[in-house]
Amino acid sequence: MNDAPHQGHNLLFLWSPPRSLSTAFLRMMIERGDHLVVHEPFSSLVVQGYAVVEGEKISDQYQLLDALKDISTRRRVFVKETTEYRYDIVDAPEFPKIGCHTFLIRDPESVIPSHYAMKPDITCAEIGFEHQCEIFRIVHESVGACPVVFAAERLAAEPAAVVRDYCSRVGIDFTESHLSWEPENREEWSRTREWHADAARSKGFHHVPRVYPERVENNATLASYYAYQFPFYEQMRSFLSE
Repeated sequence: MNDAPHQGHNLLFLWSPPRSLSTAFLRMMIERGDHLVVHEPFSSLVVQGYAVVEGEKISDQYQLLDALKDISTRRRVFVKETTEYRYDIVDAPEFPKIGCHTFLIRDPESVIPSHYAMKPDITCAEIGFEHQCEIFRIVHESVGACPVVFAAERLAAEPAAVVRDYCSRVGIDFTESHLSWEPENREEWSRTREWHADAARSKGFHHVPRVYPERVENNATLASYYAYQFPFYEQMRSFLSE
């Protein structure tokens, strides 16, 4: 197994389709207390036209990337970002080598109905696996080593093993006490608070399966989204960290 590119780099990215337990992972990183934790800054730019990082209002993706890079010269930074949008920074030649890029996946059969329940006008592109796969491919080809890919299902079932492996591969310490926390709403996710009710109620990586009224098997639109996005998920799954 290759170590994650730029192991121990002070700027750590987690790229994930929405509804994949990424906010729970962010909550764990907050509990650690050793990183500046930044919640979905690039999607904030897309949705509201700006992101705020350490009190600075930023309205350009490249300026945001520069700001994160600059902060990481002084302290560790963890950026959790969703991939329902395609970000311009992906095209920047320096992007793959800025920080350590890691990837969280979840079966789209679970992701799609959960996302649809939150946003009934969701488009196929916003499911996010195609965008995530593109970022992975660019990073993989540029740095010449396989980034960390891990699965939400295993994270929920075996959190200690998955987080221990993640920490080892990206070069940060593992402490089992950070796998639990007190339920609370966090300022970090205030812009999208309604999306994170489960994370706000959580005490750890415990996922309760839900059966949604509209699912891949009974909704033709969702079935078409699944058919399109599943091959990208399959590509990502082939690189899972074991």
